[in-house]
Amino acid sequence: MARTCYVCDKGKVFGNQVSHSNRHSKRVWLPNLRRVKAVIDGSPRRINVCTRCLRSGKVERAL
Repeated sequence: MARTCYVCDKGKVFGNQVSHSNRHSKRVWLPNLRRVKAVIDGSPRRINVCTRCLRSGKVERAL
């Protein structure tokens, strides 16, 4: 199962962690996802939604 937001499709972001001495190492930023129950096409389902979409109310508008 992909760990992306159901509403905005936000997912993993890859990049470099840079130390104070300017050394680079790979790292991953993960979205802040919450598992919520929503009614989609008349049936209740559990979906992964990022907290930004939950706070802004995009979940109700997208369903």
